[in-house]
Amino acid sequence: MVVLGDAELLAQRGAPPAATIEHVPLAAPSVAGNRRKGRELALQALYQIEMTGDASGAAVDLFLGHFEGGPKAKEFARRLVSGVVSQRAEIDRLIERCTENWKLRRLAKVDLVILRIATYELVFCPDIPLHVSLDEAIEIGKRYGPDDSATFINGVLTHVAQSSGVKDR
Repeated sequence: MVVLGDAELLAQRGAPPAATIEHVPLAAPSVAGNRRKGRELALQALYQIEMTGDASGAAVDLFLGHFEGGPKAKEFARRLVSGVVSQRAEIDRLIERCTENWKLRRLAKVDLVILRIATYELVFCPDIPLHVSLDEAIEIGKRYGPDDSATFINGVLTHVAQSSGVKDR
């Protein structure tokens, strides 16, 4: 088997040599892209906290230092992690009230962490539109959670928003 490099593969497809291709710098990530990455980093950091019990700022900084993400994504992740950790008792009460016949300890850990992040956003972050928090949680659930995560997360968060009186902003 012959493995071709990028230049050979492009030449085979009729592309001009690299020297004649104009290089355009990549655009900076959008606010939405930074926030999605921040949510994913927060999910991973909060999952680590769930497993280790270490919610110290040093542990979060060490964790974020080992993963890719721009400064804005990491800043947003820190905001979410700090908020979820500081408001965890209230967040867990809301989630438990809105998950009929489910104890938090029985939920998939990934689903629980996604629910905590999104509940924090819904209740404590008036600068984030309700539909954005819901959509992002559902999409992240599809990517990281079990097969039925998206549907479960959608149902619970809709109930959290309604019971908390959160309106789309």
